[in-house]
Amino acid sequence: MLKTLYTIASIGIVSEPVPPTDVSLRLREALQSEILDVLGRALCIRHVDAGSCNGCELEIHALNNPIYNLEGQGIRFVASPRHADLLLVTGPVSVNMAEALRRTYDATPDPKLVVAVGDCGCTGGIFGENYASLGRVSNVIPVDVVVPGCPPSPEQLMQGILTAIST
Repeated sequence: MLKTLYTIASIGIVSEPVPPTDVSLRLREALQSEILDVLGRALCIRHVDAGSCNGCELEIHALNNPIYNLEGQGIRFVASPRHADLLLVTGPVSVNMAEALRRTYDATPDPKLVVAVGDCGCTGGIFGENYASLGRVSNVIPVDVVVPGCPPSPEQLMQGILTAIST
């Protein structure tokens, strides 16, 4: 027993070094304070699917998972355009969705921002303009920021959202 105590005393406390501070926590705090400075509250987003293939929607849903944690940064999705600050529109605007998109845009209070997501929302994608599609989102409502990609990654989506609120 004395031998064990002597060994412990001669070696001292052995533990892992203190981990370095996480830079992402400081970035998150800075982002939250910037959103509060710009808006005075959380940024509320209303997502509108104007006729997409759901590829962009999968990436948008990933924004709320524990890795990206968009809501933890002061940005949240809402069910009503009347509560929204920003519209996130995906897909080429189909003829059947054009009126619904216009009404959603009109129901969103001013000042409102619109982000067109994906190649289809930005340019009309492979669908373009035809009998069933009006093409890109800007053909129907004004767009502030475009996020190209098929589909864009969650990082690109976050960058587009932050670009919209910083302009």
